[in-house]
Amino acid sequence: MLVVFGVACAGVLVEAFLPRERRYVVQTLLTLVGLVVALVGTCLVAADLPSVADGLAHGTIAAEGTIAVDGPAVFLWGLILLFGIAGVLLFAERRLEGGVTAFAGQAAALPGTEAERQASTSGLEHTEVYPLMMFAVGGMMLFPAANDLLTLFVALEVFSLPLYLLCGLARRRRLLSQEAALKYFLLGAFSSGFFLYGIALVYGFAGSMEFAAINEAVRNEIGNQTLLLIGMGMMAVGLFFKVGAAPFQSWTPDAYQGAPTPVTAWMAAATKVAAFGAVLRLFHVAFGADRWSWQPMMWVVAILTMVVGAVVAISQTDVKRMLAYSSIAHTGFLLTGVLGVQSATELADGELTSLQAVLFYLVTYGFATLGAFAVVTLVRDSGGEQTQLARWSGLGKESPLVAGVFAFFLLAMAGIPLTSGFVGKWAVFEVALSAGAWPVVVTAILTSIIAAFFYVRVILIMYFREPAAEGPSVATPSVLTAATIAVGAAATLAIGILPGPVLDLAGRAGDFIR
Repeated sequence: MLVVFGVACAGVLVEAFLPRERRYVVQTLLTLVGLVVALVGTCLVAADLPSVADGLAHGTIAAEGTIAVDGPAVFLWGLILLFGIAGVLLFAERRLEGGVTAFAGQAAALPGTEAERQASTSGLEHTEVYPLMMFAVGGMMLFPAANDLLTLFVALEVFSLPLYLLCGLARRRRLLSQEAALKYFLLGAFSSGFFLYGIALVYGFAGSMEFAAINEAVRNEIGNQTLLLIGMGMMAVGLFFKVGAAPFQSWTPDAYQGAPTPVTAWMAAATKVAAFGAVLRLFHVAFGADRWSWQPMMWVVAILTMVVGAVVAISQTDVKRMLAYSSIAHTGFLLTGVLGVQSATELADGELTSLQAVLFYLVTYGFATLGAFAVVTLVRDSGGEQTQLARWSGLGKESPLVAGVFAFFLLAMAGIPLTSGFVGKWAVFEVALSAGAWPVVVTAILTSIIAAFFYVRVILIMYFREPAAEGPSVATPSVLTAATIAVGAAATLAIGILPGPVLDLAGRAGDFIR
């Protein structure tokens, strides 16, 4: 985390002192090197953690008790950094926009004004996106490792504020992008208010911000239970907003559609990892002794999220909005995994814990989502990206490779066998069944069938419809976007065929340190 935040600060200095024409190369290389160094450091930290064969918690409490460095945290750090590297490659893509990136030349210029036209024609670029991204990555790493409520809130704001800005920096469709950023910011501010007030109530109940002390207070029932329940619910509102769970999902389709697609791709994958890591640590460590109070809430939210995501996606005519509602449905599937048994000691040998299943699902979802949105950047017309489904008619004839790769990612999201999505869904459904949440699993299976309909519909449009009068065109990307798509497809196929290594890695992460 220190490396990531250090590189973010260095990126701010680059923006202040380096000539504009040299910033793109320097910022791209600086960000990539910083993320790779941080990933190597994460691997070294993971190697230093004691090996625990029986799945018990192992790790250490650092930074005066505010950060828990344990197996799950290190696993999530590595995943966030991998997605961050893929995000930088998409951010740095220039070939698709004729020599400039997908970000606005001058974000302060009003859409349609002479200032915006001058910024566009002169080829200006917003290289500030790289330090903003690094601050967000640092906050995402801190969020699932936070060991007290105050650090949890600080991490939430550190990675949320850069995302609000990044969503409004699209070079094309500036008004839509700014609308997305404003909606995301306003709703995010409300959710942060709920989250902070919930923290105050939980502190009033336990008399401490630390998760271990809160867990002890919950276990011994030493405080006012009303404060605990209301505080827990209000904190859940803030976290459900971040993961895009219903009924707090309204920002997701607008933000995903309006944001620059490279931002959407990275944000969709990395934010889920950070937020679900925090959800698991908060509810398993701080509130684990009171699971019978919060699990019914999780049941309702999981069912509602899956139904809303799957049903509303059917009516979408925009690819990015369809993928946004697909992301909402996947949030419901992940919440299904959260309902599983927490500790390996409560299970028979070979059974998955809730944590192991959710970690595995985050891996499968992240690579498929990154790859799918990266493919979306390639389908274009004279006005830039073309995301209307009707304009994707006949894409299989125009570019069989691009259509085939996108179809493969859609099949993975649908959970078709021999893809990572199938194993991911099997894992979360199994742990939910082992905990007795069979109504949630039945709903998940039914909504998976509904979701398969709109995924297959897109494949039918690409392969079995004649091209429109102005048929789709596929731009040739640079090695940056091509590498991201290739890695996403390879990971999705490899994990689908051989899930064992990733499942074992998630299992070796053990449990949260308490």
